[in-house]
Amino acid sequence: MLSVSILVGAPKANTSQPNVTQGGAVYHCPWPPRTGCTPIDFDHIGTRTHDLGGNGSSGPLEFKSLQWFGATVRAHNGSILACAPLYSWSPPKEEGGGREPVGSCFLSIGNFSKFVEYAPCRSDLNSAAGQGYCQGGFSAEFTQTGRVLLGGPGSFFWQGQVISATQEQISGSSYPGYLIQEVLGQLQTRQAAPTHDDSYMGYSVAVGEFSGDTIQDFVAGVPKGNLTYGYVRMGDPYRCWVPPPQMAAYFGYAVAVTDVNNDGRSDLLVGAPLFMSRSGGGRAQEVGRVYVYVQRGGGAMAAAPSQTLTGEHEFGRFGSAIAALGDLDLDGFNDVAVGAPLGAEGRRGLVHVYRGGERGLSARPCQVLRGRWSPPPQPDFFGAALRGGHDLDGNGHPDLLVGAFGVDTVVVFRARPIVHASAMLSIAPTMVNPEERGCVLESGGHVACINISFCLNASGLHLPASIAFSVELSVDTAKGGGSRRALLLPGGGPHTQPPPARNESEFRDKLSPIAVGLSFALDPRAPPDARGLHPVLAAQTHTHLEAKAHIQLDCGEDNVCVPDLQLEAFADRRAVYLGDRNSLNLTFHARNQGEGGAYEAELHVRPPPHAQYTGVLHPHGNFSALSCELGGGNGSDSLICDLGNPMKAGASIWGGLRFTIPHLNDSSKSIRFELQIRRWGGTHGGDGGAMGSMGCYGVYGMLWGLWDAMGCYGVYGILWDAMGFMGCYGVYGVVNEGPSAISLGSLELRCPLRYRGLPLLYIIGHSGPPNCSSSHPMDSLGLAVGMGQWGWGGAVGGIGSTGWHWVALGLLGIIGWYWVVTGLQWVRAEGSAAVPLWVVVVSVLLGLLLLALLCYGLYKLGFFKRSGPYGTAMEKAQLKPQAASEA
Repeated sequence: MLSVSILVGAPKANTSQPNVTQGGAVYHCPWPPRTGCTPIDFDHIGTRTHDLGGNGSSGPLEFKSLQWFGATVRAHNGSILACAPLYSWSPPKEEGGGREPVGSCFLSIGNFSKFVEYAPCRSDLNSAAGQGYCQGGFSAEFTQTGRVLLGGPGSFFWQGQVISATQEQISGSSYPGYLIQEVLGQLQTRQAAPTHDDSYMGYSVAVGEFSGDTIQDFVAGVPKGNLTYGYVRMGDPYRCWVPPPQMAAYFGYAVAVTDVNNDGRSDLLVGAPLFMSRSGGGRAQEVGRVYVYVQRGGGAMAAAPSQTLTGEHEFGRFGSAIAALGDLDLDGFNDVAVGAPLGAEGRRGLVHVYRGGERGLSARPCQVLRGRWSPPPQPDFFGAALRGGHDLDGNGHPDLLVGAFGVDTVVVFRARPIVHASAMLSIAPTMVNPEERGCVLESGGHVACINISFCLNASGLHLPASIAFSVELSVDTAKGGGSRRALLLPGGGPHTQPPPARNESEFRDKLSPIAVGLSFALDPRAPPDARGLHPVLAAQTHTHLEAKAHIQLDCGEDNVCVPDLQLEAFADRRAVYLGDRNSLNLTFHARNQGEGGAYEAELHVRPPPHAQYTGVLHPHGNFSALSCELGGGNGSDSLICDLGNPMKAGASIWGGLRFTIPHLNDSSKSIRFELQIRRWGGTHGGDGGAMGSMGCYGVYGMLWGLWDAMGCYGVYGILWDAMGFMGCYGVYGVVNEGPSAISLGSLELRCPLRYRGLPLLYIIGHSGPPNCSSSHPMDSLGLAVGMGQWGWGGAVGGIGSTGWHWVALGLLGIIGWYWVVTGLQWVRAEGSAAVPLWVVVVSVLLGLLLLALLCYGLYKLGFFKRSGPYGTAMEKAQLKPQAASEA
């Protein structure tokens, strides 16, 4: 088995180097951990000195204390590169040199067989204008061939620099006795125009293939270039650049290269940890962002990011570290980790893991990692350093290393084995015939049934010999409920347990299909594998399946019911009276004249507020036995009666309901009952039915019976005195209250034409629909007021889908045999005579005379006399100023 180790940098560690304080170290930690970590002896030489002025006195030539050795660590096969970006030296100068942080790196070659120093910025360009502040090794990377790439953001007045050399070139140019060593064949960027000062090129580096050939290119972040907008330089070594959208976001703080969409081309990820976004309230807040640039064909990089990932915690520094993880879940796409070292509560830090896919990275993290320890007083900086893409435990899945330098800790996150599972669910038959009762209940009864079968299949790398699943099977045969069983498939083999059979009377919904659901997951109680890890299901696994079986209905060959429900309602009383016991019986007739049954058919009756339901009429004659319940159990005021499930085609149901009206008062001019048939439509048309209404109108409440969503309204007056009936007039109207039109309806009015043997009413006429017929002629004498025929007369009018029908009743007589005939003369208003002129003249003169008399009377009364402005002489004296006041 291949030996695997972990390298951990400790930039502030103390070592055995003489005269060096907190010089930093790199630790070698074997995996799996058996013993402690040991420091690697890259440099055992302390601070070197040189002769000052040739007089035998020595001074420090280099400064290794606080140099942050181990701040950058990279490995490639058997080679290790460790850098100290704050390493300083004092170059020999005539006037005396100062400390210049040029940076230095050490390269271990051949599994610790050889150590060489690589300090390309410790050169003759030792000034602020050259490489004196280079900080070489601030960032570093290996190419696929093992070539070393260094970033030095301080060179050339902080323009920054990128330097690269092969390991052979570095090893061949190493002369330990010389501080300035020229590496032959080394590649490096040169000083640019002064406009590029303070750009920090090389703050981050990476390698990838962006030119369309097979040679890897260099990538360098320039977070303060382009007027602090930042950019990234790519190519040989800086062929193109990618502009960002926001100033001072530190775009280029971190860069990473990986193929996120599995198209064979390198894609670029750039971190901007100071990115500002607007909150929901419009406030700007610093959350950080990562930009994803997908490479197009021919080595062309998209100018605009194809995707952005934004942090969720203010000042979390999301995007400070980005690591390519490789394919964690073995779905064919590389995954990515993004660090937010100041995210979460207490600035403890977070790491977000994003899954790769055909369209790029997932918009939301599939996992968020945290440190598992007591929070220290200072931030943990968990996620400040990330490394991935290597399989430590040999289970075929790459693992992730997370550094938290605030607590001197490195956390190893091992990828758990991924289980790719699939399931199959089937039921038979898919069309259940309720008449075929092939299953036996525990009570001995026979019912219709369905057979359910399912199968699970699992695969993956390095999985245990058996996989335990927790399975939930649900069979919902009623609205709002169903039978459920939790089934366990242990590693020894499958185990099935059928759900209990249910009687047909236990559920009502026969139109909706029977839904059978299957949900499964890995059994959390299963023991871990040989490596101590519990497997997990792949994220793309469909863990819920559903199948449906329909119930064969009595609805023809297409199994689609189209019922036609009709309703009629009647009352046993034509009026109710104050002081009476006011009992009222409603009789209804419900019919289904359509094709197929009406399932879950119910009669809904909404009585008036002052009516109380007392029960159903006992079946007699053609009456059906009814089961009625107030509110149907849902707390409403409606009365619901079951009409059958189904109410078969051609069914005719007669029923009766008893009500009392104990709270009738004289302010109630009418009472009204609303009746409606409702049925459950399921997938065959939804809710539907027929409506009807019944109302009592008038002073004493005459009851009208209507159906098919019809309402009847009447207004009339009745006068009584000691002499008997005095007079009557009336207007009636009919309106369709919906929800649908009717094809045929009629209104019948009956009125007395004689009273106690005397002529009473004479019908003058009607207005409304023309198809109105009467048993007696209207206005047979052609009079406006006259005497009609003896006996009872009436009129029946046809009614359309909407509209009003008016009937006028004329006054015929007042006790006696006589007629009252009045002559009528119609005169136009504009044809009336005008007022004579002399009347107008006389009226004006009289008005003026009255006005003159009024004015004379007021004059005599002194109304028009007015006093002086200051009153009497005494009042005037009091208004003069005093002498003292004038002085």
